[in-house]
Amino acid sequence: LLVSKDLGKHLLEVEDLLQKHGLLEADVSAQTERVRALNAAALKFSELEGYQPCDPQIICNRVNHVQTCLEELQELAAKRRKELEDSRQLWTFFQEMEEAEAWIREKEKILAAKSCGRDLSSVVTLTNKHKTMLGELGNRRALLHQTMKKGEKILAKKPSGSAGIQEKMREVCLRWKKLEEITGLHQQRLEDALNFFQFSAETDDLVAWLQDTYRIVSSDDFGHDDYSSRALLRKHRAVVDEVEKHRGAVLALRRQLALLAPDRRQGVDVQIRVVEVEQLYGEVAEVAVLRTQWLQDALAVYRMFSEVHACEVWVDEKEQWLEKMEVPEELDEVEVVQHRFESLDQEMNSVMGRILDVNQVVQQLVDGGHPSSDEVRSCQDHLNSRWNRVVELVENKKSQLSSVLKIQNFLLEC
Repeated sequence: LLVSKDLGKHLLEVEDLLQKHGLLEADVSAQTERVRALNAAALKFSELEGYQPCDPQIICNRVNHVQTCLEELQELAAKRRKELEDSRQLWTFFQEMEEAEAWIREKEKILAAKSCGRDLSSVVTLTNKHKTMLGELGNRRALLHQTMKKGEKILAKKPSGSAGIQEKMREVCLRWKKLEEITGLHQQRLEDALNFFQFSAETDDLVAWLQDTYRIVSSDDFGHDDYSSRALLRKHRAVVDEVEKHRGAVLALRRQLALLAPDRRQGVDVQIRVVEVEQLYGEVAEVAVLRTQWLQDALAVYRMFSEVHACEVWVDEKEQWLEKMEVPEELDEVEVVQHRFESLDQEMNSVMGRILDVNQVVQQLVDGGHPSSDEVRSCQDHLNSRWNRVVELVENKKSQLSSVLKIQNFLLEC
């Protein structure tokens, strides 16, 4: 049993042989105690004095022979154990290498079957799975490194039978290197897909924002009075600020496109999409500028209407006063009225300045092609005509006062 050359043809068989060898070693160990006891008892007969049933030399020779046989048996047992353990080490190496090959084949199939996703969500999911696989790859790399060290130790012990070991190590190393290359390529494809779909998602978000903003800046609501127009203009200026802030994002699209993988950035749809975004942004910016002008014009109109109303209230008041006023004939009363006209002249100068401002605003609106030009011009004409009426009344009343003063002064001289 101990000189058997059967060292197993696979790991399970070697484990079985080692288990049987352990039983055999236990049996040898048990017989060793028995042999020692028997040898000790036999040697006593060689030490007897007087009658000796057997020649002492024969007894000694017999004891030595049995001891030698036992030692040889122990040496054979130790040698076979070492051979079996070396065999187990060898088959363990081959099994670990086969497991590594099987793991490599499995990952190769997974990588060959994997897509890079159809949208941002699927790409992110695949990227997370790939990161998990990279962790497994690192762990498996460490295990393979340990197995390779085992193979090198076996080669150092048995250089004569190294062909199969070296071939297996070379084969697995090549497959591992190929797997790492495939993994790297797949990771690059995932990164390219992630960059592309992030770019697409950001572009879609930008388009959605621009479309919403276009609807806002193209609104035909310019308010119905000074307060509402002012509020709309304030909100619109905030929108204009946001449009300006997004200018950088639109300009960056070209740079982001240049960073995409060649097969991604050269797609016609992608390039058309970038052009569409740039054109849409240009339209939004242009309409935003126009709406700013329209709101300012609307605000100017409502301010003008408000100013016209204030002037007309003053004109109404003075017109009624002038029409009802009768020029007195007494000198004292004439002087009082004359003082009133002096104050009126100051008021008229102030109102004249406001009316001139109104006329200037109206001219600017008309020259700018404001849609309410006719209404504004009509309002201006009405105000100017009423102002001229007041001026005419004032001049008449002043003329009458002047005549009364001349008469009063002539009478005083007389």
